[in-house]
Amino acid sequence: MPDCSLSDPPTATPSWQASLQLGFARNGGATRLARREHRGPLRVQKALYPEGPDACHVIVVHPPGGVVGGDQLDVGIDAGADCHVLATSPGAAKWYRANGRVSRQNVRLQAGPGAAIEWLPQETIFYDDASVELDHEVDLAPGARYLGSEVLVFGRRASGERFSRGRIRQRTRIREGGRLLWCEQGILTPAGIASPFGLGGHAVCATFLAVGASVPAAVQAGLRAADPLLALSQVKSVFVARHLGDDAEAARAAMRRVWQALRPHYLGRPACLPRIWNT
Repeated sequence: MPDCSLSDPPTATPSWQASLQLGFARNGGATRLARREHRGPLRVQKALYPEGPDACHVIVVHPPGGVVGGDQLDVGIDAGADCHVLATSPGAAKWYRANGRVSRQNVRLQAGPGAAIEWLPQETIFYDDASVELDHEVDLAPGARYLGSEVLVFGRRASGERFSRGRIRQRTRIREGGRLLWCEQGILTPAGIASPFGLGGHAVCATFLAVGASVPAAVQAGLRAADPLLALSQVKSVFVARHLGDDAEAARAAMRRVWQALRPHYLGRPACLPRIWNT
């Protein structure tokens, strides 16, 4: 499990403006990383094929290891027709205190006809007094599939730190064929986290979104039996699973169980855990 006890960075740390743009194309029956452009400290390791050539796994790396006030990260993934891309991260993302400046992350995912994108980063840890804005945009062509998860951790309770100051703004929008399917946005502050109408005082929340099909009742029943604390809902072609608690490892395990149950149904293949998750 990533070390959450690291001290905050110096207040004078300069901000980074970083961008990573990836394009994938189908070539000879394989999903190939056809375009890779980066600016600043965002990189992707080489394309990996643990499932064979049909599905390409990539690991998005932010070398500084943490995000300070004023940093901005932009990630774009364009999966061409019939491509299958799984993107993850090597460890927890750490968002440090604001130092009077807002940090931002913009993720833009685009999937062509018959394509699939899995966006499965490891957990995100917000240090006390972080000020962060997160935008997540998914554009799907008709027939494309999307599986995505997030685990948000507020404060570092293992080291005695709570999220007592700060502000996290989130917005997620998913479109299919240009039509808005899902829009969720909100602002989390310490008061909202403590409120029974917010997180009820819990320090960890996790969400899994799956788009492109309806989940059979038997699959949903299996998920509920395996984890009675999961909240599940189906809104037309968007399936949502949520977890609320105080343990990041438990939240990761919950999201992994959902992914393992849904992947065969959505993508016609069993879950193949990225090796980086075990390091």
